[in-house]
Amino acid sequence: MDFNLTEDQSAFRDMARAFATDVFAPNAEKWDEDKIFPVAEMRQAAELGFGGIYVGEEYGGSALGRLDSAIIFEELAAGCTSTAAFISIHNMASWMIDRFGSNIVRAKFVPKLTTMEFIASYCLTEPGSGSDAAALRTKAVRDGEHYILNGTKAFISGGGHSDVYVTMVRTGEDGPGGISCLAVPADAPGISFGSQERKMGWNSQPTAQVLFDDCRVPVENLVGAEGEGFKIAMQGLDGGRLNIGACSIGAARTCLESAQSYTADRKQFGKPVGEFQAVQFKLADMATELEAARLMIRQAASKLDAKDPEATLYCAMAKRYATDAGFNICNDALQLHGGYGFLRDFPMERFVRDTRVHQILEGTNEIMRVVIARKLKDGQGKG
Repeated sequence: MDFNLTEDQSAFRDMARAFATDVFAPNAEKWDEDKIFPVAEMRQAAELGFGGIYVGEEYGGSALGRLDSAIIFEELAAGCTSTAAFISIHNMASWMIDRFGSNIVRAKFVPKLTTMEFIASYCLTEPGSGSDAAALRTKAVRDGEHYILNGTKAFISGGGHSDVYVTMVRTGEDGPGGISCLAVPADAPGISFGSQERKMGWNSQPTAQVLFDDCRVPVENLVGAEGEGFKIAMQGLDGGRLNIGACSIGAARTCLESAQSYTADRKQFGKPVGEFQAVQFKLADMATELEAARLMIRQAASKLDAKDPEATLYCAMAKRYATDAGFNICNDALQLHGGYGFLRDFPMERFVRDTRVHQILEGTNEIMRVVIARKLKDGQGKG
């Protein structure tokens, strides 16, 4: 059990950290304030290989593993959590096409996805089916060489701006077995988008409903076979949960470092705030929780890379723990900054807003507990 990074992992960690420091961090405040979707900067990240991190090399992907991905997203999120999280979603959608799509659909989309010439969104949630994803109602009916789609997807990151929507649709009976996956281009006849959602955080990425009204999509855009969509969606979410956990860790690390620096300089009652034991203990707990979360994410990622049968259990555990810990560390850092932490002149309040949603998306942390409990009932996780 080696906890040290390989030489390659250290190299792309340093590359991601430098990019986040030079490109993401200086712009994050403006992107948040003005709700700018930084497509040009994301394409810069793609030039470093971050547009298709675990996509195969055939169409320009980096062919890295889930542990590698977790390392990269921690670094990117330390600069701008919202933008890093969107790149994670793009990677998840791109991987689904590359992993499960036919040669036709892969050749059509993947080369432009790995460069982020095409931006990808993931469409699972609906207004009436959030945590109960298997109850989705968006329907796709075969009509010759096309599917005709009708329905609505909600809370879609990139909605109205992305070029490809990896969409879960119902092609068969009720329940998970009747769900299929389609790559829907943004210019498909019958697709439209709702107004942009007004959000607490994640303001550097757009969010909107995706509407299908007799939307025509070529049958060749089917990803996997009919009826495999729910399985594909869940496999994608295992990795997505790790990436969102890693994004929480990156945000928390930046906030912890800021709190350490601030409390060392800020004086009250004649001495630095950091010399008070209450503050020292708080920083010690924050650092401990951060390291525990990082270890859980990296262990789960290693299990996913190894195709361990318990990987889903460990991904759920790691996502639940890391996103809770990440938010709490950011919130504690804000508290240690006192009134300044509440001001937009300091980045803490943005990290708090951006990490809060991580406890909701990619499966709420309540659903993570359901997944964990079911796996434990099945006899997994006994060590």
